[in-house]
Amino acid sequence: MRRRHAIALVALAEFLTDRSSYLGLSPFLQGKRDYFQDLMQSTRFTPLPSFGSYFQLYKYDRISDESDKDLAIRITKEYGVAMIPVSAFYQDGKDDKVVRFCFAKKEETLERAVERLRKI
Repeated sequence: MRRRHAIALVALAEFLTDRSSYLGLSPFLQGKRDYFQDLMQSTRFTPLPSFGSYFQLYKYDRISDESDKDLAIRITKEYGVAMIPVSAFYQDGKDDKVVRFCFAKKEETLERAVERLRKI
């Protein structure tokens, strides 16, 4: 196990020598988020402020009164777009009718997903 640990440390040290590999990550992800948000304006989902992650939160009250879990399952099955019900992160299952989408995808993937979400 120590050998694996040492190999991982060497790999991490090598990664850290190229500052552009990690200093460029924040603007790269912000660009992805902004691109996704622009696409999503053509849907009935309402964006909520989301910072510092690969996910964007959206309310769906203009679409359905289903629970976030039921909506996520239905949309995944019917439209082929996965979303995460935010209630999954609450111990008591609190449901604020909010879902989250991962925007750390290729632009073509985001475009296809939003094209499907427009039909809802």
